[in-house]
Amino acid sequence: MISRWIGGALCAAMLVVAGMMPARAEEKPITIGFGMALTGGLAPNGKAALLAMQIWEEEVNGKGGLLGRKVKLVFYDDQSNPSTVPGIYTKLLDVDKVDLVVSGYATNMVAPAMPVVMQHKRTFLSLLGLAVNSEFNYPNYFAFTPTGGPHPKQSFSAGFFATAMALNPKPTTVALVGADAEFARNALEGAHELVKAAGLKIVYDKTYPPTTADYTPIVRAIQATNAELIFVASYPPDSVGIIRAAHEVGLKARLFGGGMVGLQSTAIKVQLGPLLNGIVDYDFWLPVSKFATPEALDFLKRYQAKAGAAGVDALGYYLPPFAYSYMQVLAQTVEAVKGMDQAAMADYMRKTTFQTVAGPVKFGAGGEWEEARVMEVQFQGVKSNDLDQFRDPKTEVILWPPALKTGDVVTPYTAGK
Repeated sequence: MISRWIGGALCAAMLVVAGMMPARAEEKPITIGFGMALTGGLAPNGKAALLAMQIWEEEVNGKGGLLGRKVKLVFYDDQSNPSTVPGIYTKLLDVDKVDLVVSGYATNMVAPAMPVVMQHKRTFLSLLGLAVNSEFNYPNYFAFTPTGGPHPKQSFSAGFFATAMALNPKPTTVALVGADAEFARNALEGAHELVKAAGLKIVYDKTYPPTTADYTPIVRAIQATNAELIFVASYPPDSVGIIRAAHEVGLKARLFGGGMVGLQSTAIKVQLGPLLNGIVDYDFWLPVSKFATPEALDFLKRYQAKAGAAGVDALGYYLPPFAYSYMQVLAQTVEAVKGMDQAAMADYMRKTTFQTVAGPVKFGAGGEWEEARVMEVQFQGVKSNDLDQFRDPKTEVILWPPALKTGDVVTPYTAGK
């Protein structure tokens, strides 16, 4: 009788354990690994991107997660230093054994992750990487950035040169300058193609080391050429340094700017204030026109409510919509293929139009956006270092494309005017 009771108890206990095992397995979160610029020159944008991703994480988990499992972001600070990136992705994949990987922010950080990701045959979504896959041709790479179309390198500066060649009289000379690094090299290569197509004469064409601290000699050398157009491909610390040097030198040109990363960041806008006036530069997203969907504005409201306490970009116009959106793409893909089979995910991404807070996105050749959506803007009427003025679209006039145009270009550019 006792043995029968013990046997029955053991059987019941085994059934309880067996019943609990699937539940416990389901409780293991889906891990998503990445590096992110949380210190160094790219940190203002990187930290804003991370907050947007954390908002996505919180909201997805609040709705029950993906495939019935919570999601967990696993990330490390890449220090805005490309040399840290391969080690980070090796750790994520070989030690942490994350379920999914995405890139951190910026071209210079995406490129060094590629060999590790390719070796592990992972499907890879990147965040604002300019034409990175043109060097790798990896079929399972997908770029979440408004540059794209058949010529992604050219798409970045297309608005600058379209604006320039619409001037009367047409300009004839151009200076090209940028950092000797992945992003700037790609941007300058695209600019060279557009310069050639426009028949412009290049009077200055040089790169500088990414560690450059004093940009005054560079700006003086450009000034000496009397170039009508000055196209700059720079990262945030360079952009600030070059603009301050331009004001020190009294730089003059018909158009100045083009590819200056950082001027989209609220903190840098506030720091530079009126020094921005007259600069023509790219931008990817502003809360205007077709971008200002109810979904996008609702996301911004949630982001801005957390931005102060997080100490990040107060407005969140530049990177947060894209950081949130590439997480949306990842989630929609996992749910659609009902798992994390890398080949199935890549196949789904190739053929699907995704609905995101940054708008509908379809990937084309090389994993780039099928159609580019880069704007060209000009800073006008910036009167102080006050943040609230940058909530007004009038301080950042959209010059191109014509469908989004909100004002006309003001020329010439005269630093200090």
